[in-house]
Amino acid sequence: MRRRPSARFLILNEAGELLLFRFVHKRGPLAGLDFWATSGGGVEEGETLEQAALRELLEETGLRRDSVGEVVARREVVMQLPDGEHAISDEWYYLVRLGADALSWESWTDFEREVMVEHRWWSLEDLRRTRATVWPENLAEMLDAAGD
Repeated sequence: MRRRPSARFLILNEAGELLLFRFVHKRGPLAGLDFWATSGGGVEEGETLEQAALRELLEETGLRRDSVGEVVARREVVMQLPDGEHAISDEWYYLVRLGADALSWESWTDFEREVMVEHRWWSLEDLRRTRATVWPENLAEMLDAAGD
């Protein structure tokens, strides 16, 4: 099974709330899945993890940074990708704090526009009490360990 490194983000606003996106798959191998998750994506060939992080942050949120800082969490999980392939997702999480930054979805791909149907800012309390599917499942603990 292929290992797929990816850069993911714990994006916090000034109130300490976490940005999550709702993914709804209506077709393909993931049809019927409906969950909330952090933004981020896979490392492309020839990229370092930090280069992928900076690219994904810009593409998915419109945020331009010189650096994404240190990794605050990491996890590995076997997952099915949208094309049906099963891979070991090697996820590296970066903490990103927002000030008055504006978010933008202008660089989204057609696929992202199709499946990323909603975004929301979540408090730690929201994360702990929700009945919705949220990935990773230990997100509240990851935020606690990251210092928030």
